[in-house]
Amino acid sequence: MELLPRSPGEFGSARYWDRFFRQRGQRPFEWYGAFPELCPVLHKYVRPRDKVLVVGCGNSELSEQIYDVGMCEDIVNIDISDAVIRQMQERSGSKRPKMSYLLMDMLQMDFPDAHFQVVLDKGTLDALLTDEEEATLDKVDQMFAEISRVLQVGGRYLCVSLAQAHVLKKAVEYFSQEGWVVRVHQVASSGDKQQFVLPVFVYVMTKFRKISGSAPQILEICPEEQDKPTRMESAEQLVAAVKDRQHYALLCSQLSKTPCREQVSLDLCDKESGKPRYTLHVVDSPSVKPSRDNHFAIFIVPQGRETEWLFGTEEGRRQLAASAGFGRLVTVALHREQHYEGMAGIQVELSGKVMELAPPGLPARQQVPFLSVGGDIGVRTVRHRDTSALSGEYVVEDVKGDGTCYFRRLIFLRNRNVVQSEARLLSPTPLPGQKKRRKEKKKPSPSEPPAAIDKSYLCCEHHKAMVAGLCLLGGPHPLPALLAVLVVGLGGGSLPLFIHDYFSQARVAVVEIDPSMLEVATRWFGFSQGDRMQVHISDGLDYVAKLAAEGTFLQKVWYDAVMFDVDSKDLTVGMSCPPPAFVEKLFLQKVKTILKPEGVFVLNLVCRDARLKESVLATLREVFPLLYTRRIEGEVNEILFCQPSPEGRRDPMELGARARALEGALRQPGRPWDSSYVLAEMLQAVKIL
Repeated sequence: MELLPRSPGEFGSARYWDRFFRQRGQRPFEWYGAFPELCPVLHKYVRPRDKVLVVGCGNSELSEQIYDVGMCEDIVNIDISDAVIRQMQERSGSKRPKMSYLLMDMLQMDFPDAHFQVVLDKGTLDALLTDEEEATLDKVDQMFAEISRVLQVGGRYLCVSLAQAHVLKKAVEYFSQEGWVVRVHQVASSGDKQQFVLPVFVYVMTKFRKISGSAPQILEICPEEQDKPTRMESAEQLVAAVKDRQHYALLCSQLSKTPCREQVSLDLCDKESGKPRYTLHVVDSPSVKPSRDNHFAIFIVPQGRETEWLFGTEEGRRQLAASAGFGRLVTVALHREQHYEGMAGIQVELSGKVMELAPPGLPARQQVPFLSVGGDIGVRTVRHRDTSALSGEYVVEDVKGDGTCYFRRLIFLRNRNVVQSEARLLSPTPLPGQKKRRKEKKKPSPSEPPAAIDKSYLCCEHHKAMVAGLCLLGGPHPLPALLAVLVVGLGGGSLPLFIHDYFSQARVAVVEIDPSMLEVATRWFGFSQGDRMQVHISDGLDYVAKLAAEGTFLQKVWYDAVMFDVDSKDLTVGMSCPPPAFVEKLFLQKVKTILKPEGVFVLNLVCRDARLKESVLATLREVFPLLYTRRIEGEVNEILFCQPSPEGRRDPMELGARARALEGALRQPGRPWDSSYVLAEMLQAVKIL
């Protein structure tokens, strides 16, 4: 039996609806939204003494159910189909004496002005507004004008809708411009995803007297899981918020039916602030054979560790899911702006939401485990937060790593998944003969002086590789009598600080474009200047160009080693380190000019664009005849060692010998050394390009 119209325009035709209801017979037709789902919202806005008008009632049971549960009895139902009105009059008749059914066109109603407290519309606006043709929009304007006319001031127009963008936008713009308060409720789902995928919404338009002049619009949204509405700034923002919830519903429906081939990520936002509270990644492992207990698990990433390879990359999360042994693993990252009440609190908060992401075939009432590292949510203390004119908003935070180690990190919030600088913190040690006292723990204050920095420890693997590159310097001895080093890019200062402290004969010049970073490095990362360490606040491009020009004029070369560890502020380029201008041929020739013939240029390259990377390597080969590369395992970083003379080429055995000799020279009695840092191992994976 064909019940659908031949064209969307027939939804507004009385002839179509007469034929529809004759063919359908007595069976009630519900577009969407069963009464148990709608009741909690309707109950807020329909009072027992209200006079209610239902427009486009059809043969829906909604009016009858409202009547039968005692929510309201004075209900008038209208429709343009004579067939359905007669059908409903017969069905309700003497059972519901205070409710009536009238044949009437909602575009031209016979009721007097301000006759009703509530106008209820279930799917009628959606059926009328099938397109945005001028004739259709004129009809919708007529409908809204009539609803406005028959409603009292303070009355409510309740519209049950699927909230297609053009439908919602039209309703919101019309009534907000009339000075009405507009609120959109998401109806709680029954959980039957097979019945209807898209969520159902109820627009609540409350009539106010129109005020002359520009009165502020009141636009709100009430998601299904909360009663308190969230204020929206504009109609566009409200439509976008509804669209986000529709996309989420479609995503949940898809995930409930089929395994996901690619990882899916989404943010769950805080109800009050609207800021992201949790970031979820859904990872399916096809290799895991399903059993009753390994379908589904949730993994809480400890605070501050979301940037680690295992948790912060697709490959890492894939490995984590496979090793955990679950068919579907949802990893949950916690945001620094939020407060969490421990693992139990997170579990209570997330239990209902994550079940919407459950895989197909999950047994009913299956317990879903919450996992983490060490069973806790980690520790994160934000020590400092500020905004730089050049780097944007940034934070300095202390986080707990594996075991008892704590680390201090600098993170630019425009790229919050990348640790800009990191240093290990030293645990305070008591004086000889002094016993530790058990003190009452107090919350650290950002105004307290920073904890001591472990300057012997290089947290970043790429910094370890860059320092190891000094083994490539020419000369018979691994440790030159004098060593002049230029570092472009300060960050937290750990790289130049390590070179300064361990190469006692080194003179280090650092170029940093952002003065805020010098303040951060000095206050929070133990950095300091002196006779052998000077920071120049300048653009690295300008500084190198100036040195190259002066060197040519004075016939002078400046440095044994030049190191670039500078990030790009432009996130649209496929290379986040360095900025593209730093690897252009003319500039690289200037770098070569300031470098001694037996010196080394060390570049930290972070490039995800394969073509761009190949172009950079080709340019480097044009300028520097000898080029080594060292990949950093588990990271995108690649360290390039460039030398101006091909005569500096060394075989692996010679490199290893120089590395061991250099490390021996650096390890002095009484000077701490990270035992895991072996220079020779850093150079084992070096390849000549």
